[in-house]
Amino acid sequence: MKIRKLQLLVLTVLLAFSLTGCLSQSMDSTSAGGGKKNEEEAKTETPEVAEGEKVVNIGYSGPLSGPAALYGQNVLNGIEMAAKEINNSGGFKVGGQTYKINLVALDDKYLPNETGTNAKRLVQEKDTSIVFIPHSGGVLASQVFNEKDEFIIGAYTSEPRIEKQNNALTVGIPPKYSNYPEMFSEYAMKKFGKRLAVLPTATQYGKDWTETLVPVWKKMGGEVVYKTEIDFNKETDFYSTVTNALDKKPDVLFVGGPSEPTALVMKQAKQLGFKGGFMVMDQAKMEEMAKVLGGYDKLNGMIGVKPVRENNEPGTANFVKTYESKYKKLATSESAFNYQSLYVFVEAMKAAGTVDEPKKIMAGMDEGIKNLPKEKSIYPLEGITQKGGFIWPPHVAAVEDGKVVIIEGDKK
Repeated sequence: MKIRKLQLLVLTVLLAFSLTGCLSQSMDSTSAGGGKKNEEEAKTETPEVAEGEKVVNIGYSGPLSGPAALYGQNVLNGIEMAAKEINNSGGFKVGGQTYKINLVALDDKYLPNETGTNAKRLVQEKDTSIVFIPHSGGVLASQVFNEKDEFIIGAYTSEPRIEKQNNALTVGIPPKYSNYPEMFSEYAMKKFGKRLAVLPTATQYGKDWTETLVPVWKKMGGEVVYKTEIDFNKETDFYSTVTNALDKKPDVLFVGGPSEPTALVMKQAKQLGFKGGFMVMDQAKMEEMAKVLGGYDKLNGMIGVKPVRENNEPGTANFVKTYESKYKKLATSESAFNYQSLYVFVEAMKAAGTVDEPKKIMAGMDEGIKNLPKEKSIYPLEGITQKGGFIWPPHVAAVEDGKVVIIEGDKK
């Protein structure tokens, strides 16, 4: 008995040491500045710096792994492409000093708490004055402290709430989704009818979009006949959901989320005999959906955001050609808006006469927009609001008879 007790005691002690070691290793890998944390830094090209030149660090925290990795990489690609172009052209001058851009990118897995940690790290360890963040949760989490810590958030999210925070150091990059419901609803009602079934992504973004769209639809005389959500992280077959929606005889389906599953929802609806229209959230990109389904004719009846290649700005065609040649993937609005925005930030730094004073850089944003080289204009950027949001004309399109049709509307 004594021997057995002694054996049990030894096993217990060994188990305790083992658990302690595992716990310690786990804490080391997840704590700020821990050893494995550095593995989350994406590999980006370090600029070549000649004698007398200096480096300015630009930060990025977004999803580079997990379900949203493709989206996050598209955003990062646009920023990276602009940075390389600027560096290869000899950098840019502020106050007689030549600077080149070092892009420091961290993976936050689409988790707001990780974004906050990354932003702190980028500012404290890399001395970044600007951090690009491509999701509303991460932006809102970082807005809690970015004014105090003195860095600008380059917010790539169409969520209107980011401007309502009255944060003096946030730049809202894309158009807000609140611009779309009226244009979408007017088109869909006129073409197809007033009965709407709502089937967006089950994310907070999808909920917010729905809460914005539905009151507009009803105010314009429409009726919501069915409402649910689709969890694209868990569901791959949408037959039951779409069947239940079509049983209510809708004229229009509101769908959205990542491009590929959104396209598959539309495909199943058409396979089940749906002849109506689709209003598609701005998260899903028309050109990516067409590629998934095998052509724009498979998207007939939809209204959504305009493909970037449909723009007529001086830099559009060259951007699309260069991006697709370099990255071997479709150029979309995520890459284009962020590409153009980095050029604007650089022009703002020039106008402000500083690369490391965020308040002065923000004060130089309006002039930076005016000084943007014409050949770098992918979308027509008209200015910036007092709350820090870039001002763009509507970029909305529909698909009719297999062709993209640009929808004109009042500027928002």
